[in-house]
Amino acid sequence: MRGAAPAAGLVAFPAAGILATIQPQLAAVPLALFVLACAVAPFIPTLGFFLPIISRGKRCDPGNPRVALTFDDGPDPAVTPALLQTLYAHGVKATFFVIGKKAAAHPDLTAAILAGGHAIGNHTHRHDPLIMFKSPAALAREIDDAQAALGRLGVRPLAFRPLAGVTNPRLGPILERSGLIAVNFNCRAADFGNRRIRHLSRRISRRLRPGAIILLHDVAPPDPADIPLLLSELRRTLCAIEAAGYAVVPLADLIGRPVMVPAYIQPQRN
Repeated sequence: MRGAAPAAGLVAFPAAGILATIQPQLAAVPLALFVLACAVAPFIPTLGFFLPIISRGKRCDPGNPRVALTFDDGPDPAVTPALLQTLYAHGVKATFFVIGKKAAAHPDLTAAILAGGHAIGNHTHRHDPLIMFKSPAALAREIDDAQAALGRLGVRPLAFRPLAGVTNPRLGPILERSGLIAVNFNCRAADFGNRRIRHLSRRISRRLRPGAIILLHDVAPPDPADIPLLLSELRRTLCAIEAAGYAVVPLADLIGRPVMVPAYIQPQRN
């Protein structure tokens, strides 16, 4: 899996060579721009600089605008059951990018997500916030461990959501080897993992566009007393999306490719 970085390098280095023959001090400009792009690109979720990234849906009928809901960081026993009930009440199917360790600890919640007709994606095994800055072996282990944990629960994700949408040059080959695609987002409320939930629905509404992949979180706020507010904001968000004339569709439908398949579960030996 390759993004725009190789092509950018192929432009930057010859350009520096040409400029060096004309005015040597200008040779550093394309190289500096390339280095700057390499430093900034990992933190732009919609930019496929190091690898192909899906961050929005395919073009759709302007008369029938569609969006998809995705939830990161779950499952969470304090939030997930009520969240699933809310989605059911609105007839909405979402994709849950779960943490492998949490899913393994709460197999009933993982089963409930699947039973509700929702999809599950890989969001690493332990949710180490620094994982993108660690070795390729550590990153691969996080992804593979989550795949293994979810496989034991009967599902094999085909989509991976990087933490906070952050990427790096090593991610593409790891995902390719694991049969995964990178799926980010282009509509988020900057809720900081449900640490900032007040007016969440208003912020999402302002960013709605046809084909949007919406990022929300399936995790309890730091103060459990804020859980009712979180669920209220989710209901407001769903109502606002509907009022704006958007249809919420499964992520797989929006991007035109599956995000998970059933996993073969090895039968236990007596």
